[in-house]
Amino acid sequence: MNRSTTDLVQRVLLYVVLAFLALVFLLPIYVMVVNSIKPLDEIRGGNLISLPLNATIEPWLQAWSKAQIGVQPTGLRPYFMNSFLMVIPAVLFSTLIGSLNGYVLTQFKMRGATLMFGALLFSVFIPFQIVLIPMAKLLGELGMAGTVKGLILVHTVYGIGFGTLFFRNFYTAFPHELVKSARMDGAGFFVLYWRLLLPNSLPIIVVNVIWQFTNIWNDFLFGASFSDFSSYPLTVALNNLVSSSTGVKEYNVHFAGAFIAALPTLAVYVVSGKYFVRGLMAGSVKG
Repeated sequence: MNRSTTDLVQRVLLYVVLAFLALVFLLPIYVMVVNSIKPLDEIRGGNLISLPLNATIEPWLQAWSKAQIGVQPTGLRPYFMNSFLMVIPAVLFSTLIGSLNGYVLTQFKMRGATLMFGALLFSVFIPFQIVLIPMAKLLGELGMAGTVKGLILVHTVYGIGFGTLFFRNFYTAFPHELVKSARMDGAGFFVLYWRLLLPNSLPIIVVNVIWQFTNIWNDFLFGASFSDFSSYPLTVALNNLVSSSTGVKEYNVHFAGAFIAALPTLAVYVVSGKYFVRGLMAGSVKG
């Protein structure tokens, strides 16, 4: 077998393996979508992979705006905006603070910089459960318990460690000649940051935004611990939607609700996934 034939066989095998892995990865999404448009009787038949015989969007409508039980709506519509009101400020604040931390830790010589970075890096590995009680105490003292503002604070604080890690690694290899030249031209602390480093940080900004958005949007523990029925994020509302089913389990509604909750993160990765990979590789190489 000559070299060209060997290369062709290897390439075909590679594509077969990649296609199989893609199929395994996409199968749960297919099952969710297909069963979310099936009547409940078809799901009870046991064939979750088959296409629907009588497709309907009624499960999606029920998941979005299901009837209210008591004072608490069980549909996802009232809580969809809560997640956006929580995610967007938390991502912006943690990204801004993380970029400032990375800027200071790499572009200025200061005592204890390594120790400070190690402490911030350690915060990345602290389990969520450890901070529940002290964070609940803090939110109570600040009068932010059970509010969207409280969730923004929690996720901003927890996201600073990741943001600092990403930006510090990216700024480590930023051309020091450009920084020195800007300082010689009279650029101060914020001018240097705002006019030079931040405009050149788009790849790592995209990485941090996608990472933070996904983690915050999918968080359940903090949402369940620090919110009430008026400030529940979407993940907690989805859990309540599933738990609200009494008697017969409405699996088609549950599938539809799960897909609705996953749509924003899927959209983010579809739109900017390639930029995430590029930025992550840039940060890893430069770090």
